[in-house]
Amino acid sequence: MSERVLMAPSILSADFTRLGESIALVPTADFIHVDVMDGHFVPNLTIGPPVIKALKRTTDIPLDVHLMITNAEDSVQWYLEAGADIVTVHAEACPHLHRVVQTIRAAGAKASVSLNPGTPVSVLRDVLCDLDMVLLMSVNPGFGGQKFIANTVRKTAELVSLSKELGAAPLIQIDGGIDADTAPLVVAAGARVLVAGSAVFCKDEPAEALESIRSAGQGALQRLA
Repeated sequence: MSERVLMAPSILSADFTRLGESIALVPTADFIHVDVMDGHFVPNLTIGPPVIKALKRTTDIPLDVHLMITNAEDSVQWYLEAGADIVTVHAEACPHLHRVVQTIRAAGAKASVSLNPGTPVSVLRDVLCDLDMVLLMSVNPGFGGQKFIANTVRKTAELVSLSKELGAAPLIQIDGGIDADTAPLVVAAGARVLVAGSAVFCKDEPAEALESIRSAGQGALQRLA
């Protein structure tokens, strides 16, 4: 498990007319979180492979592509070919979850699975050892700026416990309502990758906001040492 808090600012909250410039405002980001929504799996519609391909040309920061879509098993190759470095699919939307995880890994990308707030971590038991990362949604997916669901802290600890039981070591990523107040809570429970959208890109100084959240999380990590 990483002993450094990694930051993945979400461009869902960035200026869509200036995505390249927005990414340049957060040069210390470890990943750029790209939310792909289809208007079916979640009640919102965002971007697709052409935008990801364009983003790949504008930054060397790895693209963390979160597929909140119903047809991920059929279309995941589009996102891999567009340049996604990490691909996250939702367990709730993939009946053949093992197959799509193997497809992602075979393409040379990192494989991640996301769970909605109402989905227990136990559904990952049979694929957890094949995952590079697990994304726990700390809000119901679809829109930015929502309030953090406190139960995510317990769920994060449960995932850590299950990983230890199975001998797995995925990074644990938390997405939704993350700021300098909530970051320490999930980091103390075992998370190491934090997605933050409005708490970064809606601030006057996105780079400072990002590092403030990282610092808050890192402080919790140091207290565990």
